[in-house]
Order: sequence, then C-alpha cells, then structure tokens
Amino acid sequence: MTRPTPRSTESGLPVDPVLGPEALAGWNPAEKLGAPGSYPFTRGVYSTMYTGRPWTMRQYAGFGTAAESNARYRQLIEHGTHGLSVAFDLPTQMGHDSDADLASGEVGRVGVAVDSVEDMKVLFDGIPLGEVSTSMTINAPAALLLLLYQLVAEEQGVAAEHLTGTIQNDVLKEYVARGTYIFPPKPSLRLTADIFQYCRREVPRWNTISISGYHMAEAGASPVQEIAFTLANGIEYVRTAVAAGMDVDDFAPRLSFFFVSRTTLLEEVAKFRAARRIWARVMKEDFGARNPKSQMLRFHTQTAGVQLTAQQPEVNLARVTVQGLAAVLGGTQSLHTNSFDEAIALPTAKAARLALRTQQVLAYETDVTATVDPFAGSYVMESLTDDVEAAVLELMDEVEGRGGAVAAIEQGFQKAEIERNAYRIARETEAGERVVVGVNRFRIEEEEPYEPLRVDPTIEARQRERLERLRAERDRAAVESALTALRKAAAGTTENVLAPMKEALRARATVGEVCGALREVWGSHVPTEAF
Repeated sequence: MTRPTPRSTESGLPVDPVLGPEALAGWNPAEKLGAPGSYPFTRGVYSTMYTGRPWTMRQYAGFGTAAESNARYRQLIEHGTHGLSVAFDLPTQMGHDSDADLASGEVGRVGVAVDSVEDMKVLFDGIPLGEVSTSMTINAPAALLLLLYQLVAEEQGVAAEHLTGTIQNDVLKEYVARGTYIFPPKPSLRLTADIFQYCRREVPRWNTISISGYHMAEAGASPVQEIAFTLANGIEYVRTAVAAGMDVDDFAPRLSFFFVSRTTLLEEVAKFRAARRIWARVMKEDFGARNPKSQMLRFHTQTAGVQLTAQQPEVNLARVTVQGLAAVLGGTQSLHTNSFDEAIALPTAKAARLALRTQQVLAYETDVTATVDPFAGSYVMESLTDDVEAAVLELMDEVEGRGGAVAAIEQGFQKAEIERNAYRIARETEAGERVVVGVNRFRIEEEEPYEPLRVDPTIEARQRERLERLRAERDRAAVESALTALRKAAAGTTENVLAPMKEALRARATVGEVCGALREVWGSHVPTEAF
C-alpha cells in the first residue's frame, strides 16, 4: 500500500499522514500537559473551561458616529452578545481629531470617531457599564480611551473597581505590522507601564494590555511567527514594568493576548496550546512569577479576516465556522467571529447577527463544550504542539539574540520575516498550489449582487460641528491648565501621566489635543530605513 505524501503546515512544519505511538516516544504527559487549569496550562487556563459556561462572545463593531455604533451595540446585546468590542476610526487610533487635516476622508470609515468625552457618552448611552465587559481595539492612545470610559462610568454612578474589559494597548506590534503608532518606542513603553500602575490602583479588574499577534497574522505572519513575535513583545512589556519598580505578580494577572484563528484547524489548536505552555514557563522561570494567574496566557481570538474573500462571500460563513471551532478547541477565553461580508465593506446588521449565531451554534448545538481539551493525548495533536513549540522557541531566541523585541523591531527583523512569509503565500495562491475556494478554484462566472453597508458621507461634517460646539462651550482656561499639567508630568520621569491626562479629558480636552500635548514633549515616531 502506497503511503500518502506528507503535507506541511502553514508554518512549514511537516505533518505525517499517519501517526502512532512512536510519535510520542518518551513523551511525558505530566510534564507536557498537566491538569486543566494547572501549570503549564497546555490543556487550558481554567479547570472546567467551557463545561460550566461558554467563552465570552464578543462582536467587534463600530462605525460612523457614536450614535450609530451605540445602536449596533444595543442590537448585539439584545441578540445575546456577552461583551462589546469597539472599533475606532483611523484618526482616533492616530490621536487626531475629526477636524484635523490628516483626518479628512477617514472619519468614521473603519470604526467609530471619538473626539472627546461627549462622544464617549453617546457611544455607551443606555449601556450599563457595570454589567458589560468592553474590549477596545486602541493602541497608541489607549490610555485616553480607557480614561474616557472611566469618566462615562462615573457619570453612570459605576465605580471604577466594577469595570471589566480590555484595552489592546500593544504599541510594539504597531511598529511591526499596522503603523498606527504616535510616539517613539521608549515613551510608548513608559505610557504602558503607567497604565499598568494606574489600573492596579484605580481599575483593578481591567485587562491592561492585549498583546496582539492578530495583526501580524493579517499582515502575513505564519502561526509560528505570530506566536514567537507576540510572546517576544510580551516579554518586553514585562521587563518594562519590572524595570519601573513593579512586582511581576502585581500586574501580570491582568495581561492578556489576542490571536487569529485560521481555517487550518489542527495547527491552530496546536498553536494555542504551545503558546500557553511557553508563556507559563517564561513567567515562572524567567520572571519568577509565583501567582498561577501570572503564568496563565489568557487570550481573545478573532477569526481570520485575511482569509475572507469578496468572491462568493457566503462561502465565508463556512470559513468562519471552521476558524471559530479551531479557537474553541484551542481554549480561547473570548471570541469574535467575522461577518461574511467584511471582505467587501463594513458588515451589515444581518451579517453581524449571523456571525454571532455561528458562535451560539458552536456553544449550544455541538458537544465541543462537553469536555476540556478534547484533543489531549492525540498522537497528531501532541506531536504538532511539540513541533510548533520548538519552532516558536527557536524564533524567539533569534529575537532575543538581536537584543530583544524593541531592538529587533528597530532592525526591521520581524517586519521583514512577515513580509517574506506573505510573499510566499501570495506566490502559492497565484500558482494554484494553495487552494482558495471561489478565487483560484471552484469559481463561478457571475457573482450575485450584494448591497454593502455604506457609511454616511456627512459624518465628517457633523463631527466637525460637534467639535466646534464643544470648544465654544467648554472652559478654555481649565483645558489649557490641565494640558500644561500633563506636559509637565510627561517631561518628568516619576509622575504617572494618567492622572493629569484624566483631568484634561474631564475638562473636555479632545483626543487630538491631549495627544498633541504629549507629542510636544515626547515627539512623534518617524520610521527609520530599517522599517
């Protein structure tokens, strides 16, 4: 009988078509697995995982004005969403107001425009912030959006200690994969440490960072690259906080991660399991973390937007289902499933609802929640998990050998490696070696018409009017005084900048004005040739 030809994973690791006991010769389950909820957390960070309740179902949403996004959030909550996930437009992500010259044409396009506390009030109007968990995909200005959220909660009468959620706050990956940075790396890392300290004191249940591999994957990173570069960034953040005088167990339990989930189900499950095991060992052995929660790699997952196609978009429903299943079998803590039409435009309300229903079918109509880590002990899964772990550690060592994540970023290493892998994928797709249903195989001659969600072109003008009114009605002297205090704190080295930042935002300083004050002190990041 002819033996099938071995295939390779997305990361280029060989997968034998037939595996038996010999694949795990000398393999020690006590060392490699442990019990669910126990070190090294390969089988999941909680002992019961989904057998008691399912993962948190988040739906990433935000577009146009705060009022329009608020309406979508209310719909999602009515349909059973457990947590909100906010998308911000590019001007907000870059720390510019909607009336800035650089914001022209981008206001409300890829997320919601938030210029001040007044917009934040509208965004969460009628939504009890003490009862929902909110994730905000914001990085360079993450501190501002967290403080705006806290100010709105105060007006609702909700104490900061009752707020739960996450800010992405992962600026290092911006230098690698996305580009929505504002300040140079060193002051950006200082701001991250200030957020850690502030939240420990003021907002103790908040996840202070979501260290993200998702955007690297969307830029073309392989699963091994995604994990290696993300964990290397995580190590850099931990080092920064420790150097600022924090005990690792004071902040590490609030660290979280954000990964992609692709259609290659087996490697994705192995990737998540390997990532947990590596992080647990790093935190325990390298940083001396004693609290088991400091050793846990808790993560949010989003299905792979880069794998969605504009051709035959309904096929994306099948892709997202497989991707969501991979995340669940991999032990995610929360999940966002993309809408089938996102390769074309912002998702319609119906598409967003179908995406949520996909998660609900997985949670309530299948048996994947009946047992913890269904793949444990599988010849292929345990072997693949070990292979992914070894490849990740090798790449992490290469980053460390270059001086750590920041030094490697400044050398352009991660970016170049991701671009090389993206080029490989593109060539394989063009050659037909990598099958993409509806694109290079199983095509149809005529696509059915689709009516995308369209963003109101008057949004930018309306946001400009809101800003003009805000500036006319607020106490200008109070704003200037608060911004001066912020500049002074930023120029020093000991004061936490979030306290004066909050007072500036309370006085109704805008996002652009606060970021502008920090730019005056810290400067703006200008990429070098290495980037």
